[in-house]
Formats: sequence, C-alpha cells, structure tokens
Amino acid sequence: MKYFEVEFTISPYSADAADLLASLAGEAGFETFEESENGLKGYVQQSLFDEETLRTCIADFPFENTSIIYNVREAEDRDWNEQWEQEGFEPIMVADKLTIHDGRHLPETESEIQIEIDAKLAFGTGTHETTRMICKQLISYFSPLRSTSGHSQGENSQLTTKRVLDCGTGTGILSICALKLGATEAVGYDIDEWSVDNARHNAVINRVDDRFTSLLGDASVIDHIDGKFDIVLANINRNILLNDMPKFVSKMNEGATLILSGYYSVDCDIIAEKARSLGLTLSAKNIDKDWACMSFLH
Repeated sequence: MKYFEVEFTISPYSADAADLLASLAGEAGFETFEESENGLKGYVQQSLFDEETLRTCIADFPFENTSIIYNVREAEDRDWNEQWEQEGFEPIMVADKLTIHDGRHLPETESEIQIEIDAKLAFGTGTHETTRMICKQLISYFSPLRSTSGHSQGENSQLTTKRVLDCGTGTGILSICALKLGATEAVGYDIDEWSVDNARHNAVINRVDDRFTSLLGDASVIDHIDGKFDIVLANINRNILLNDMPKFVSKMNEGATLILSGYYSVDCDIIAEKARSLGLTLSAKNIDKDWACMSFLH
C-alpha cells in the first residue's frame, strides 16, 4: 500500500494540542502518528486521504491562538519495519501472566502463557499500548473461566466454547492471545495481504494454527463468515471503528463482549455513544498514555 507522510507543525506546541490533532486527523483517514520536533508526523494511505476533511479539522481547531500548518509528501517506498526485522524487541510482560517475545529475545523468567511473534511488524508485537490493553482485557475475561474450569491453569485448558472474531488482525497477536488463554476458535481478517500471511505464520509458531483462520478483506468479509462470536476484538482507528461497529454487533452472540482499542482517550465518548446506539453496555475502560481501550457487553 502507498502512504502519504504528512508533517504537522504546531505553534505554540503542546502535548494536548498534538493529542487532539491526532484524534481529529483520524477523521481524514490517518492511521498512525509519531512525534516530531515541533509537532507530529502522520501516515495515511493515499487512497483513504481526505484532505478536505483535514483542512476543516484544522480550521475548526478548538485551541485559541494555535497555528497548525502541514506538508504532504509521498512516503518513501521502503521496508518500514526493517529495524524490527533486524533487531526484534525485548520481552514484554502483561498483567504478570503473559509474556510476548520474539525468537531472538527469549524471556528470562517463565510466565503462565508465552506468545512468540515473528518481529516483522512493529505494531502488533505488544510494544504498543493498545495491543497490551486488549491483551490485558482478554486475561481478565478468561481468568474466571480458567479458575473455575476444573482443569489445570496451563494454556491448553479446555474451557466452555468461546469463539473469537479479530477485526484487523495484523500480526495475529490478539487471536493468538485469546486462543492461548482458552478460546476454542479465532477468525481474523485484515485488508493487508502481508498481515494475513504473517498472522498465519505466527499462529503456526505458537501451535494454534489448527484453531485460527486468517482472511483477506475489510469488514465486508464478516458477512461471509458462518455463525456468531462470543468475543469481538478490534484494534483500529476511530473512524473505521465507528463505521464497522454495526457489522461487529451483527456477529455477536447474546452476552458477547466487544473489546475496542486503537483510538485516543478523547474519542471515548463518541465510541461509547455509538456502542449505546447499538444496544451495547460499557463494562470496562482503560487509558494508557492517552490511548484508550473499552469493553462492551451485548
């Protein structure tokens, strides 16, 4: 996929202004941001870039006496994850139960559950706040089931059937986490062909490939998946979540859980309002460095 790199200069700069700009720019299709000396660098797929919406967001920016200018250029067509492929990442512990690591950096201490991720994609290794928050929510979801299942606490415990839908699966880490915690089946989809293949690869590494299906496409693929799900996961930007939530809900069993992240804390109200309009009830909310994760019950 081809991307634009957009350099935003904020004057005077403040962290609050940068956070709000990142949230508003999501309406113009932006997926991710990184800090720069005087503002932000944003990345957006060329086919999804809505510059008119971006201009409107900047014109209506609510911080008085704050100037925002931007410069659009085509992102360099190179391997953006080269550093991760070469260096990998240090092991990450989540909720004292789950360790996420790559093949180069093995954890020094054992944890109840371990996930190995082939480090070819930085986002989706567990280093990002949104990924860690969803994994933590999955641990909270499955812990009562694991403790009352009458089986050992190992990752192969057989629990009540729990079927997972992973929207925007990326590396497959969230599906793998759910399966290792005790889900019986996970189906993931992604618009990026590389991600679909990488998710399958990581499922093989973690020996859960017999319970994992990875599909290529956007939310429209949901219409072609048989049956409904007990857990729906989505770590995607705000606008895609708002657009796709009705489809998520259409595939949820009664009493199912929807776990959403990929957006900023300032977006919680609009996400929660959309969920309420679809008949969902907020059950959990977590914030980590301005990123948010919320869970809803059907």
